[in-house]
Amino acid sequence: MDLDFNYFYTWAMRYLNLDLEAYKQKQLQRRIGTVMKSSGASSLAEYARLIENDDVIRTAFLDYITINVTEFFRNKDIFKEFESVVTKQLSKEFGPLKIWSAACSVGAEPYSLAIILDKTNTRLKGKILATDIDDGILARAREAVYRDHELKNISKADLKRYFTEEEKQYRLKDNIKNMVNFKKHDLILEKYERGFHAIICRNVVIYFKNETKNSIYQKFSDALEPGGVLFTGATESIYKPESFGLRKLSTFIYEKI
Repeated sequence: MDLDFNYFYTWAMRYLNLDLEAYKQKQLQRRIGTVMKSSGASSLAEYARLIENDDVIRTAFLDYITINVTEFFRNKDIFKEFESVVTKQLSKEFGPLKIWSAACSVGAEPYSLAIILDKTNTRLKGKILATDIDDGILARAREAVYRDHELKNISKADLKRYFTEEEKQYRLKDNIKNMVNFKKHDLILEKYERGFHAIICRNVVIYFKNETKNSIYQKFSDALEPGGVLFTGATESIYKPESFGLRKLSTFIYEKI
């Protein structure tokens, strides 16, 4: 099996605008080999040609490499802490909030936050910005139809209040969908908008090299207003947050100094 990763990385940057050099390499290369094998390709050059010419294979590659595993209110206790900071601290300090859900996958996290804001009558400045690198995933996020396992942390009362059941799936109601604006964005290669009061980016940067990870944390800090917060994943505690202009509020919540 021909695994010329240098060729493939150059091709991915040129054709997909995807910087694979930024990822942790052993894990990434193992994943590429697995998804390539499932396509029937025997070399990365052949796999690249398949990705260029077959929408299904291209979507499968992007979904597998960019790690789209998520659910509503993931790590429920930690999410409850973030809810408290948003509704009891940020809304009082800033009034209407500007919020970004980065690497939002299928939309479970920005929609979880939209549900919180709706239940607590917390005001937004515009809509929640939700971004991801994967067009296919963003299309599914905009559709907002979910399966049981993605909704396991939602109470029966809230399931009835915010979703409509459709053939063993659940469609999010428009009043919550309309609180979120989805947009394609690359955390590694593109500029970040500024002036946010809260940024959610969970279980994503763990897959990147330390240099890339530190660059992203610095750009998140720069994108926050002083007093705003960054909410990270359950395995993504930031080492020396003060070096990025942040201070730890709790294990996975950091405030811009």
